[in-house]
Amino acid sequence: MEALVSAFAPIWVLTAAGWLAGRTGLLGADAEAVLGRFVFHVSMPAALFTVVARTDLASFADRWVLAFAAGTLIASLLGLPVGRRLRRLPRTPAERTVAVMAAGYVNSGNLGIPVAAQVLGDASYAAPVLLFQVLLVTPLMLTVLDATTPAPSSSPSPADRPTSRPTSRPAARLRRLALLPLRNPVILGAGLGALFSAAGWRLPGPLAHSADLLGAAAVPTALVTLGLSLRTPPGAAAQRPDRGELGLAVLVKTVGQPLAALAVGALLLHLRGPQLRAAVLLSALPTAQNVYVYARLYGAAPVLARSAVLASTVLSMLTLSVIAWSLGGG
Repeated sequence: MEALVSAFAPIWVLTAAGWLAGRTGLLGADAEAVLGRFVFHVSMPAALFTVVARTDLASFADRWVLAFAAGTLIASLLGLPVGRRLRRLPRTPAERTVAVMAAGYVNSGNLGIPVAAQVLGDASYAAPVLLFQVLLVTPLMLTVLDATTPAPSSSPSPADRPTSRPTSRPAARLRRLALLPLRNPVILGAGLGALFSAAGWRLPGPLAHSADLLGAAAVPTALVTLGLSLRTPPGAAAQRPDRGELGLAVLVKTVGQPLAALAVGALLLHLRGPQLRAAVLLSALPTAQNVYVYARLYGAAPVLARSAVLASTVLSMLTLSVIAWSLGGG
């Protein structure tokens, strides 16, 4: 339990710092929008590039990754009903995509690595999960978001952004999707990292150090941005998600996804020992703060994303402890 508390502590401290900065107005009225764009367009692409470029893509070959991937798929399918449980109708494809990510996209970076190191005894277990999400899940989800909403802009109020498709011409939509890897910095950063990893390339020392510095700012800035989103502007009512929608998303994320990984891993793949523990434990990680970053930038269900990150992070301390104890980890 002490290892889990140590892993979770930075999340709460940095989120609280963002909330305090928002309450005091220290960073100004547009801080949340500006920091969110910084994470999405600058820091996160650098972080993904550096991590993927230094990771052996062959780690995908581990059998336990199939159990994790199956758990992700099942949780995402179970998350689809979340997208239909809003008081406000109709639910757009982009909002349903965010609901799916809230139910199945795990915090594999700043939580996955310390949990794997402390509970599983080997931080390398987090690498294939990170690659799976960065190279497969993220491009797919961002493609749907990009196709169903206007591209991220500098607007300080993404919630007010229209959610209709940017164009109704099929040829224009296809061209837009074809150019998505070049226009979306997150996909571009991950793709370049995969290219460097496959080719065995390395950036020159000064450039590598610069990328490391930029990438290191991604997680703390995203957490501060999440904290900023918790403030309630003067004279405004607090934005709250539908309780049923949030409860279903968090239940699927913290309970449904690890149970699905356990069933596939134990019954279908016949995994045992450390591999089964890795598949189940990493499936039980809470919703990643990246989901909130994407939701806010695309103006799609940011309140649900924010609440799912916070609620699943709180609950996952219990579920991760139970899983580690029941499967003989830690």
